[in-house]
Amino acid sequence: MVTAVMPTYARADVAFVRGEGAYIFDANGRRYLDFTSGIAVTALGHGHPRLVEAMTKAIQGVWHTSNLFRIPGQEQLAETLVKNTFADTVFFGNSGAEAVEGGIKLVRKYQYASGHPERFRIITVEGAFHGRTLATLAAGRQEKHLKGFGPIVDGFDQVPFGDMAAMKAAIGPATAGILIEPIQGESGLKIVPTSYLKELRALCDAHGLLLFFDEVQTGMGRTGKLFAHEFTGVTPDVMSIAKGLGGGFPIGAVLATEKAAIGMVAGTHGSTFGGNPLATAAANAVLKEVLAPGFLDHVVAMGEHMRKGLEGIVARHGNKIAEVRGKGLLIGLRCHVDSAKLIDALRANGLLTVAAGDNVIRLLPPLIVGTREVDEGLAIIDRTLESMVS
Repeated sequence: MVTAVMPTYARADVAFVRGEGAYIFDANGRRYLDFTSGIAVTALGHGHPRLVEAMTKAIQGVWHTSNLFRIPGQEQLAETLVKNTFADTVFFGNSGAEAVEGGIKLVRKYQYASGHPERFRIITVEGAFHGRTLATLAAGRQEKHLKGFGPIVDGFDQVPFGDMAAMKAAIGPATAGILIEPIQGESGLKIVPTSYLKELRALCDAHGLLLFFDEVQTGMGRTGKLFAHEFTGVTPDVMSIAKGLGGGFPIGAVLATEKAAIGMVAGTHGSTFGGNPLATAAANAVLKEVLAPGFLDHVVAMGEHMRKGLEGIVARHGNKIAEVRGKGLLIGLRCHVDSAKLIDALRANGLLTVAAGDNVIRLLPPLIVGTREVDEGLAIIDRTLESMVS
């Protein structure tokens, strides 16, 4: 018999009722160290006072008006994002998948408005994950996600990870742009080399294509920069963001240069809920904290501290853990043991982690995590591995 909640998730049998900073408590009062952050969403942790204050004030005002009217909080958020990124303009939606969908439309519309309606195809990279809608599934092209949802939406070509020769060969008369994550999160925290991204930028410029970065998971300070591509010096034309932007409240956005957004005029795209007063109140509060002096330096310091500790764990448990991956507080452990069993064992010992591909577990603590919490998490990992049979 089917459950009232559609069974599309294999949920752990635990329900959380409150949180404080990097900790979250279940219905029985047990405390867990939260190194999932709602899959890189609760950037400021649980119950952050400035976020609570902002949302309390917002709830007492207007909740929703639709985008038929001006939304001051949305305008403020867009201006802050434009000021602190490559972008000239922003469209707001509700999720990462919606942001990627919006970016896909923008890329196609750019080519159409530029006199090239024949250009509609977008090249992606093997191992990508761009969302669960039909178009974003086609962009990611992972069989485990596509199975049963055919036919695959047309308009996407995929090349092997890191294969520049294949990328160049895939560009044709119908190519409109290239979509890539600077760090592939879901497939195991694989960092795209800076040299590769620089070549992509040159290719797009040479062929009149748009370079589209998916920073849904890597953005909002998760890697130690506001966005991961800032480490490379490569600037995209289009970028999708979400997750940490709202600190737990659903919001996503498409960022673009003025040139790239040339075709996005009134009536070309929309969202009933996108960028509403509640969502933008949350995002403005989060962004203010992330952009505050010293915040990103703290992320870098905590990331380095965690990595150093994890490398020590790899040295002690090399038969169970193969390597440390990632950047900042987007960290992965590629395992020799079954990663799913390790995740279950860590949860039983009070540490929440999340799976990724390539037998990797992701460690995604809130960006406000401190040395004490990092050390506690490291101790749980070490103790758990010590008790596991390899």
